[in-house]
Amino acid sequence: MDRNELAGFLRRCRTRLAPSDVGLPQGARRRTPGLRREEVAQLAGMSTDHYTRLEQARGSRPSRQMLTAVARALRLSDDERDHLFHLAGEEPPSNRAPTEHVRPGLLLVLDRLTDSPAQVVSDRGDVLAQNAMAKALHGDASARPEAERNVVWRYFTDPEARELFPPEERDRGVRAAVADLRATLARRPDDARLAALVRRLRARSEEFAALWDTHDVAVRRSDVKRFQHPVVGPLELDCEVMLSPEHDQRLVLYTARPGSESYDRLQLLRVIGLQSLTS
Repeated sequence: MDRNELAGFLRRCRTRLAPSDVGLPQGARRRTPGLRREEVAQLAGMSTDHYTRLEQARGSRPSRQMLTAVARALRLSDDERDHLFHLAGEEPPSNRAPTEHVRPGLLLVLDRLTDSPAQVVSDRGDVLAQNAMAKALHGDASARPEAERNVVWRYFTDPEARELFPPEERDRGVRAAVADLRATLARRPDDARLAALVRRLRARSEEFAALWDTHDVAVRRSDVKRFQHPVVGPLELDCEVMLSPEHDQRLVLYTARPGSESYDRLQLLRVIGLQSLTS
């Protein structure tokens, strides 16, 4: 909790509001602009003393319920509310619905990454967009039925999906996928589509059900990935995972270290992939 920053932020937000903005009478002439502290406290349903202490950087850590009430009283935008939570040392509430719309700028980045596989994946595991190199590495997701464009679903229902990875990598890969999916469901417990995916996987795969019941949780991060490509052979690639501002989409980028065998094989994959797309 950053008490000084929190105090300054609350003061600024309070002074920019007029009583009429929140349905209060103007009353007697005010010596300073904005709402009074007792008015904010009244709107938030808390004691004036408690709110005053927060503005004076002397208050105890507010509860999530109190932060929500203060954000509503001060008419904060979603970004301002999230900032308020961060200053108080709390994770902001997640009430944004996940979207499958990939921003045009991100699609432009994909198009310009001509020598490295890259794809946009939702935090549910749905492949939303791929560049030509990603299609050459993973296969063209858009050519599959919609239900089979989810990487976790394919891991547990399509044996061919695992053949892209060396045997010694497969167990680690499926465990990471399940742990990441559980972390996503914890962030969005009301996501009906995500919950349905988990139910379908549990019913379809005993392996998934067993891993799900371990309650392992881990968000996917940058890593080294090893592939066994059917044409160019083994690849060891650095995997960078970049999150969207809402954290519901990820740009996954694979690169090889210059001078390595994997780098040469990746260049070969680029040629083969482009030939396949133009043939």
